[in-house]
Amino acid sequence: MIRYLRLLGQSALGFLESLGRASMMWGLAIWGLPKRGDFSILVKQIYHIGVLSLVIIGLSAFSIGAVIALQFYTQLFRFGAQDTVGLGLALVLLRELGPVVTALLFAGRAGSAITAEISLMKTTDQLAAMEMMGIDPLQRVVAPRLWAGLLCLPMLTAVFNVVAIWGGSIVAVDWLGADRESYWALMKDGVLLWDDLVLGMTKSVVFAIVVTWIAVFQGYNSEPTAEGIGLATTRTVVVSSVAVLALDFLMTLVMYGDFQ
Repeated sequence: MIRYLRLLGQSALGFLESLGRASMMWGLAIWGLPKRGDFSILVKQIYHIGVLSLVIIGLSAFSIGAVIALQFYTQLFRFGAQDTVGLGLALVLLRELGPVVTALLFAGRAGSAITAEISLMKTTDQLAAMEMMGIDPLQRVVAPRLWAGLLCLPMLTAVFNVVAIWGGSIVAVDWLGADRESYWALMKDGVLLWDDLVLGMTKSVVFAIVVTWIAVFQGYNSEPTAEGIGLATTRTVVVSSVAVLALDFLMTLVMYGDFQ
């Protein structure tokens, strides 16, 4: 019994230690880029993290929007309410699927790449070489990736929502024959600026902070071996995915949990 309690205590202390180091790293790095004024690295990271993620975001969004529209139309057709497909699709995407799916795809594509890149730099002693030359790795390596993630994920979420709604309109209106004017009019009248757009994008900002934070910390804290790179990359995807889903539940409960 004492042995298990000791292991539990060690695990808890290890988690708190990692959380503390991650918080200090985030705090020191997030202010590094504006002080240096070197935005060329930021632009490069925005391209690698954001622009190169557009393909998988666009394809996934179109497919998900088309599938949801098909499911909604099939169910609503029985009640003669197939023209409300657009409204239902928009609400599901803006509130839930848009921020969540984009964050999961971002973690799998961009987050893993960030972790692998930083881990490789640590393994090949590039970070140590920077410190020897008087260059702070947090400002030179970590800060641009943090800022790029914070900027790119909300924009990718907006792209996901637009493409998914467009994909849903192709299926519901052009293929299945729903009324075009009703499809867009009900969506325009039913979508609320604060409850749907603002709160949905708020989720994406929180996910951007968490996923990018996890990615850079796992890379910076990885073991300097080939195995360590693989383990750190895997941890980034797993921990980010679990964190996104858990935070989505908590934020949905806070934002939309008024059942009175």
